[in-house]
This record gives sequence, C-alpha cells and structure tokens, in this order.
Amino acid sequence: MILVCGEALVDLFAEAGTGGEMPARIVAGGSPFNVAIGLARLGVAAGFLGGVSRDGFGNLLADLLVREGVDDRYLVRTDRLTTISVVTTGRDGHPGYAFHGEGAADRSLTIADLPTMLPDSIRALTFGSYTMAVEPVGSAFAALAERERGRRVISVDPNLRPTAIGELSGWHRAAERFYRAATIVKASDEDIRIAWDGQLTPAEAASHWLDLGARLVVVTQGGQGAIAFAAAGQVCVPSRKVAVQDTVGAGDTFHAALLARLARTGRLEPEAIAALDREALADLLAYAVAAASITVTRRGADLPSAAEVEAVRQ
Repeated sequence: MILVCGEALVDLFAEAGTGGEMPARIVAGGSPFNVAIGLARLGVAAGFLGGVSRDGFGNLLADLLVREGVDDRYLVRTDRLTTISVVTTGRDGHPGYAFHGEGAADRSLTIADLPTMLPDSIRALTFGSYTMAVEPVGSAFAALAERERGRRVISVDPNLRPTAIGELSGWHRAAERFYRAATIVKASDEDIRIAWDGQLTPAEAASHWLDLGARLVVVTQGGQGAIAFAAAGQVCVPSRKVAVQDTVGAGDTFHAALLARLARTGRLEPEAIAALDREALADLLAYAVAAASITVTRRGADLPSAAEVEAVRQ
C-alpha cells in the first residue's frame, strides 16, 4: 500500500459569466486526494491520511475515497470546515487557484493525530502541496516523514500554490524538512520557477534535491514532456500530442502513475529506486506521461485507469 498524506478539499470551478452571475460546479479535489484516487484506479493499493470535515463536503470526500477503493482507516474526521479552492481556467487551459481554508479540516491535523505505528504493508508515503507548509499539519507531516525515512519510500511533490501558503520564505523552510527525508522528488518546472524566482534551472534544482538525499528527481515540463535525474544520469521523455481540455490534475496523475509503475515493477524500495538504469527510467517516465496525457483530454481531475493507460501505450 501507498499512504498518501495531505489535503482533501472541494474545487469550485468558476466560469466567466454575465449579469452578475458566474456559473460554477463543485467537485472533490486536492492534489494528494487526487493522487490517492489515481493510485487506486491504476490498480495499486492506496490509503489516505489527512483531516476531513464532518460537514457535507467532507462527507462527499470521504464517501468518494471509499467508492474509489482507497483505504479510509487513516482519515482524521473533525468538525472544522472543508477548504474550498476556487479554480478559474484561462484560455490556455491552465488553472488558477484561490483557497478559502484558514483553520479548515485539512490544516488542523496535529502530531497527536498521526498513527503511532504503520504496518509493513505500507511501502511508501507521499506528501505534497500546501499541507507541507501550513500549520499545524505541516509540522505533523514533517515529523511523520522524518520518522519513516529509510524505512519506506518517501515521495514529495511540492505542487506550489502561493495563494495557499503565503510567503515563499516560509515555504522554503517548511519544504526543506520533506526534501531531506525524500526518496523521490517530483516537481513541475513551474514549481521550480516559483520557488526560486526563476533563478534555478530544473537541472540545478534537481542537483539540490539529490544533494539532500533524494534517489530520484523527476521534473515535468508541460508540453515538453518530463526529465528524470538519478545516479544513472538524465533521461528525457517527450510529451504526447493530444487535444488538451485543461491541465487540472495532470501533475497528480503523473505522480500517481510514477509510483504505480514503480510498485507494479517491483521497484518501490529506496535501494531499487537508487539502482534504476536509463532504460527503467525511460519506461517509468513514458508510463507517467501516457497517464497524464489522458487526464488533460478531460475536464477536471478525471484520472485514468490502468487499462486506459495501457491502451494508449500500445
């Protein structure tokens, strides 16, 4: 099993309107929430650890996790409200986010809420997005990552959302705790640009993370594909040419597919990841790129099944 740690929220997708009205729809979301569902759809056992409200939106989130086959035993239910993320999509299909969640359920998890012991069946933990940096949940998850470092694969996706985390100086201090525990760092070129204000290239950021102890760094580059950095060297895989509906959930799909491929090929172990050769890295990236290429052809974060990914790879 892969235990996904982070936020579960609802996305309010707003469209341009007239006459003082803005058509909108609400769907379950949150980057780690999407990753958990993505793993389950790809045939890999997944659990979710995070604060989930007992309000109507929280019930929607919890019910969906169960319906998708995600293990819900690690949910921390609370009377705090559910975060609402307002998503507006530009003409280029790229989403913009505004978060309404101060004091909400996903931010309220504390160290006392963490499981005291994880079963051996949990082979990896993932962390990502703003619950790495807001408190008290950020410190709780950092403590868990540090505790489990070396015992299991730790995969980190910064998935930077400046409107949710505030000052980037605080983000850097918070994120460093996770990077030092990470086996895998998956990031987008946009994450790198925002985090370092355009001062570091993807290769320089990858070098930084590898120096901190990561065994594998993967940087996604939108329409340019993805590049892996590891002991075996650098490997690039181009994107697939598809008709893009929007890019919501593409990075989450990529992260889930990356971990699913490692799990399905028996490489979800720190030493196995460190030993990946260039052929294995290329296969890993190709699978994740194929999965993400399906999601971007759909509206919203509708992640693919294993059968759908295999179909496009043939």
